[in-house]
Amino acid sequence: MKIKILLAALLIWNLCTSSFGFNNASANNTIRIGLKRRTLDIHSIKAARIYAKHHHKDLNMNLGALRDEIVYVKNYMDVQYFAEIGIGSPPQHFAVVFDTASSNLWVPSSKCIFSIACYLRSKYRSRLSITYTKIGNPSKIPFGTRSVRGLFSQDNVKVGSSVINQQVFTEVTREGFFTFLSARYDGVLGLGFQDVAAERVTPVWYNMLLQRIVTQPIFSLWLNQDPKSRLGGEILFGGVDSTHFRGQHTYVPVAQNGYWEIEIGDVVIGNNSTGLCKGGCPAIVDTGTSFLAGPTTILTQINHAIGAEGFVSMECKTVFSNYGNMIWENLVSGLQPERICHRIGICTRNGTFDVSHVEEKMVARSSKLEKLPNDESGLCSFCEMTVFWMQVELRKETTKEKAFEYVNQLCEKLPDPRGKSYINCDVFSLPHITITIGNKPFPLSPDQYVIRVEDNHDTRCLSGFTALDVHPRRPLWVLGDVFLRAYHTVFDFGNLQLGFAESD
Repeated sequence: MKIKILLAALLIWNLCTSSFGFNNASANNTIRIGLKRRTLDIHSIKAARIYAKHHHKDLNMNLGALRDEIVYVKNYMDVQYFAEIGIGSPPQHFAVVFDTASSNLWVPSSKCIFSIACYLRSKYRSRLSITYTKIGNPSKIPFGTRSVRGLFSQDNVKVGSSVINQQVFTEVTREGFFTFLSARYDGVLGLGFQDVAAERVTPVWYNMLLQRIVTQPIFSLWLNQDPKSRLGGEILFGGVDSTHFRGQHTYVPVAQNGYWEIEIGDVVIGNNSTGLCKGGCPAIVDTGTSFLAGPTTILTQINHAIGAEGFVSMECKTVFSNYGNMIWENLVSGLQPERICHRIGICTRNGTFDVSHVEEKMVARSSKLEKLPNDESGLCSFCEMTVFWMQVELRKETTKEKAFEYVNQLCEKLPDPRGKSYINCDVFSLPHITITIGNKPFPLSPDQYVIRVEDNHDTRCLSGFTALDVHPRRPLWVLGDVFLRAYHTVFDFGNLQLGFAESD
């Protein structure tokens, strides 16, 4: 509703200003931001984390109506792209991440005196700005499993050559010690929706429109695929640069839940359908992470197909060896897949579907913690993944022997949630991974999804895919830079849609 009110106000303003002849927008009406790119290193990649939680939100306290919501956060450790902005008059300069999966602007404050990390980066000094307005209300912004804390302030913000007047932002006064010590940026400029902004403050992008700095309610992103180029990419506020893409954009609607979230279809490995998202899966388009994240069930299949290192799960092998025949027989007999694990006695309820226990177990073991017990809920999760994998093979009319061999191999390829998977740098034999968007295939070649990093003067290769488990009835994907480098993206705020075209 807030978005519709904002767009209606912009339309009325356009009509009024054009009628009276005092349109004060610049002739170009766009802001072009060149992005710098940093080289990823092993430390940053290993430290990178993304998190998502699924919960119900009350829509009507009297009727008890609920809506499923996803809360998505990360720690930005694998960020590659950033640009400089200015805050204050005269402008104080900060390197910030332009992040489509958050909505606040925040930078370190000169009042941040008890966090060592604050001494290693630029800090905002309100006393040096003649346009500073004190607000002083406390601010808390989610950051990984924790948060950054500070105070709301108001000042002019310079983005490119344009100035947004009296933008509310957060002066961060407390930063996590280990979180920020190795970060190569100062703060974050969120390009998400106001619904997910801390204290619902008006985001920078909204004020660009309200203050008529740009007139077209769109912005577009291009990431340079040439690793040797000095220009990492470009964000164009208020327009689209036709030199950065080939063909036409495919547009799909945005789910109105605060994120740039779309629905994707089937994910295909080579020529083989994975099947999980044929009925649709949500995907957040995120410029603030380098990887492409998805559910363990599919990431395990991708790991197997591209020869990535995996995590051997004895719990998975135990479920498969003890119940594999029963699962196969139930699938062949036509029993609904979501009822099988309940019927054979592993899950207590029909369709429990809670693979978060899988991630919990793998995290514990990969951290060399005490082994978790084989609790029923964990075994249930492995059972449901086994059912899914067998169902995929059954649809391909694979023999029982080959299907069993395949599932046993998958139990050795589970993605480790506390790390990334190494693969052979010889990518020529690897399959394309294709994501369906708007009923159109968007393939990623091995060169596009394999990430090369320098490690002690040696080049190592990692899979560009990482696991993210939220709620298997609504498996979430995150389309990060691995995808966005391959496809020029238009964020159409006016029509609440996203457009993708092949990058040039």
